[in-house]
Amino acid sequence: MTVTLISPDALMQPAAYHHVAIGTGARHVHVAGQIARTSDGKPVAPGDLAGQVAQALRNTHAGLDSAGAGFGDVVRLTFYVTAWAPEKIDAFMAGVTQVAEEIGLPLPMPPASLIGVDYLFEPDVLVEVEASAIVD
Repeated sequence: MTVTLISPDALMQPAAYHHVAIGTGARHVHVAGQIARTSDGKPVAPGDLAGQVAQALRNTHAGLDSAGAGFGDVVRLTFYVTAWAPEKIDAFMAGVTQVAEEIGLPLPMPPASLIGVDYLFEPDVLVEVEASAIVD
């Protein structure tokens, strides 16, 4: 296996993600920010953070899959969420858990950051997901 995920006891427990990913392999895969759009550009789940998280993760999976990778190969996820506030965590995690089994996303997730932003490139976009993976 090219990626090992760990959460040392010295770091906050429990967390919705692993704190450390150790990757070995020659081929790195980086998936650009994915949003809740279909392949023809139609918005999915307007105004629904959970629905947009789920679709953005599905799109991230499609990007990984196209390069011969999956979430088991991911060493880093970055989530950008508009107008972030702590009370949005339940909706955010509902989107993650809604799709995790379908796309092979391990829970807890690989190392991840959730970054609050004022807005993304279009007003209806609530979340964007980037992924980095290592495969042999």
